[in-house]
Amino acid sequence: MAGRKLIMGIDGGGSNTRVIIASPDGNIAAYIEDQKAASQHRDNQATDNVKTAIRKALSVAGCSPGEICGMAAGIAGYDRDQDLEWVQELTHLPDMTCPKWHVNDAVAAHYGALMAKPGVVVISGTGSIIFGINEEGQYIRNYDYHHYAASAARFLAYDAVYEAVAGHTDDTDGRLVHDMLSHWNAANLGELALLGRDGFHDDRRERDRVFGAFAPYVTEAAAAGSSLAQAVCDRSIHQIVVGIRLLGRHFQAFSGRNAAGCVHRERGEQHLFSGKA
Repeated sequence: MAGRKLIMGIDGGGSNTRVIIASPDGNIAAYIEDQKAASQHRDNQATDNVKTAIRKALSVAGCSPGEICGMAAGIAGYDRDQDLEWVQELTHLPDMTCPKWHVNDAVAAHYGALMAKPGVVVISGTGSIIFGINEEGQYIRNYDYHHYAASAARFLAYDAVYEAVAGHTDDTDGRLVHDMLSHWNAANLGELALLGRDGFHDDRRERDRVFGAFAPYVTEAAAAGSSLAQAVCDRSIHQIVVGIRLLGRHFQAFSGRNAAGCVHRERGEQHLFSGKA
């Protein structure tokens, strides 16, 4: 097997790490999906998580690090130039000396969805970012405006819990409230309120993880007709639309009503939208 030239791709998210190894003509030699985060903002073990996934992929492919001729990694949390130091450490293996490209995972999503053509992608998963490449090849993020669309999983859950504890429920929200109480092992909303008064959990990462895990219940409840869940989702969608339109101002095709194509990734799924935002 020695002497092969293979390419490695890494999708390093806030919850999962995925590694693929393929030949230049597209034949897949290995694909690994690990339920551990690649972002140091989410997991102190991010470096070990990514390196372990890389080694697993190399083992499945039956290749050595020296047979990788190029590697590209999209990493969540790579938002500033100074982040590059910890991002590079994620993929550093002594024997893998090939050229390496590290970008934010939104850049990788954009290239995967739109093949580097002008447009906007929206990522709402463990984290949230709106990223665009305009006709001039400029990279633009809603972060550049200091705008953040609170549409990531944990924010949907936080918002839903706050609304329920505040008493903003009706007859359509019964199943959502039931699932909420079960998720936090609370007998009723009063008991959930006491958990909230104590901060739910002392560790922020663990608190965010627990809230993020509840997000699927919110989106499922919205689809089933829960007024509370629909209001929460509508607010997050509005914030996304605002972010898209902010980026749209930097496209030649911006008309005030139209935006470029976008991808919305939620719970591991991707949906392509184009035309009106």
